[in-house]
Amino acid sequence: MSAPVPGWLQALTDRLDTFPPLFPQEAPQAPPGSRRSAVLILFGPVGQVEGRYDDELARVDLLLTERSPDMRSHPGQVSFPGGSIDPGDAGPVEAALREAEEETGLDPSGVEVLGLLPEAYLAPSGFVVTPVLAWWAQPSAVGPVDPREVARVARVPVADLVAGPNRFRVRHPSGYIGPGFLVDGLFVWGATAQMLARVLTTAGLERPWDTDRFEPLPDVQVALRERRSP
Repeated sequence: MSAPVPGWLQALTDRLDTFPPLFPQEAPQAPPGSRRSAVLILFGPVGQVEGRYDDELARVDLLLTERSPDMRSHPGQVSFPGGSIDPGDAGPVEAALREAEEETGLDPSGVEVLGLLPEAYLAPSGFVVTPVLAWWAQPSAVGPVDPREVARVARVPVADLVAGPNRFRVRHPSGYIGPGFLVDGLFVWGATAQMLARVLTTAGLERPWDTDRFEPLPDVQVALRERRSP
């Protein structure tokens, strides 16, 4: 039996045509011929959560992956499943589902695609990314398919993502400042955190948190990025 789409997620889906830009207006524009990619923002139902039945958001989670530290692009970083749109893909939806299956082993037939968020240009990687919003109507088992690419696959409760103590802003040595989350041992920052923060805010799920709290990027992340820099 398929799990119904939560009310807040359905309301968000109904307003996708007015969804705000994912990144600040001053973000650089994509140059002509930029490569295309897609990511899967997949919410799903959580089973019984002891002691948290009063919190609707504790019964919904989000699928995240942690990239292998040996990856050339964004090593060790937490991200949504996804990747390049290949010539054989019909579009961002097919690409996002294909990549998610290749990375986590999920069964795409259990995923209900709700719509597309505005595309955004990621200057560090040179990709234009299209986020695919979806509901995991019939969840399947997931885990790293190839540890050389994905070190960990996690389903994180939305209640933990919106909890004030788990939110902060990230200050990178390069000068970058953006949103951050620390959930289930995962340090979420960069483009993934920016997209996630925008989704939570637009869906009306944001809870009070200390916007003056800054956390540095973990040393391991800085080291990995420096090691992989050309």
